[in-house]
Amino acid sequence: MALDVAGQNVAHEAPHAASRELMKGNHALCEAAIRAGCRYYFGYPITPQNEVTEHMAERLPEVAGTFLQAESEVAAINMVFGAAACGQRVMTSSSSPGISLKQEGISYIATAELPAVIVNVMRCGPGLGNIAPHQGDYFQATKGGGHGDYRLLVLAPDSVQELADLTYLSFDLAEQYRIPAMILADGTIGQMMEGVELGGLLPKTATPQPWALRIRQPGEKSRFLTTIHLQPPDMAVLHQHLKDKYEAIRQHEIRYEKFMADDADLVVVAYGTSSRVCRSAIRNLRARGVKVGMLRPITLWPFPYAALADLARGSSRAFLVAEMSFGQMVEDVALAIAHDKPLHFVGKDGGMLFETDELETAMQAVLADPDGAPTRFSLF
Repeated sequence: MALDVAGQNVAHEAPHAASRELMKGNHALCEAAIRAGCRYYFGYPITPQNEVTEHMAERLPEVAGTFLQAESEVAAINMVFGAAACGQRVMTSSSSPGISLKQEGISYIATAELPAVIVNVMRCGPGLGNIAPHQGDYFQATKGGGHGDYRLLVLAPDSVQELADLTYLSFDLAEQYRIPAMILADGTIGQMMEGVELGGLLPKTATPQPWALRIRQPGEKSRFLTTIHLQPPDMAVLHQHLKDKYEAIRQHEIRYEKFMADDADLVVVAYGTSSRVCRSAIRNLRARGVKVGMLRPITLWPFPYAALADLARGSSRAFLVAEMSFGQMVEDVALAIAHDKPLHFVGKDGGMLFETDELETAMQAVLADPDGAPTRFSLF
């Protein structure tokens, strides 16, 4: 698939592409993580990501890795902290309420500048909700979730293949920038089965990291990692360092897909499973001569504000955001396009999926009356 990365068209493929096989998303995620060099996994069961825990429990011992089912999500994320501090490629996964329990640990990992991959296979909330797919964790993932000033790299796949591809990428980017990376996949992506190509196994030994903790050798200075800086000037130095790093990520790691968007009268913005249904609706409308297109964010943070702003300054008449939530990403879209074009929203509640025909109807309604349709959304 051709993707726009920081404004440039590039092909994003799994390394060492092999034969294609039918796999469930949660299983493909695990196999990609192992091939990316992950040898440590700590987690706790919760639907709809239980296959990840089960699969890693079986596979990691086969590659001389370590699997541990922790006594809680809180314990699991702190075990991730420990393995990451030793320079190991480590992953944890959960679903929405479980990710909430990990938030304090995630904040500490971000402050310590440790690379780790955190997977959220989203279910419907708030509260216990249900085990159906949903997209209500966007704010939690992209706006922090835990306490303090920090960011996560957040990547959102829309297929089993892309879930595997972004798993490879997540480990690489987490290590490159020393930042936790989150894969935000709704329950449909985790549970569905599709053909996928997986890369070859990487060496079992992790690349030595100069900052990683290890047994001190004779004559070697001690290493330590900390998240506490009691003197405000010291904390300010760390804050500036983090801000500089986050700005570098904004400059170089924005990823998105444009689908028939350049000449579209209506630009739809969607991610994950919602984008798949939008793509079908757009194809149907294009076949009838209706000029609709889509921009699909792949990195939810950093968000492709500039790409949307460029489209808003173009020939498009309006924008429509489709999310399986009350509306969360729509606020970032509003910031991107400002007052340039009308913005509308269509949501899906309860853990139910969009139907192609209802999205076609919503798209046509906006085009029929861009300024006055009842789905009009505004932050201003």
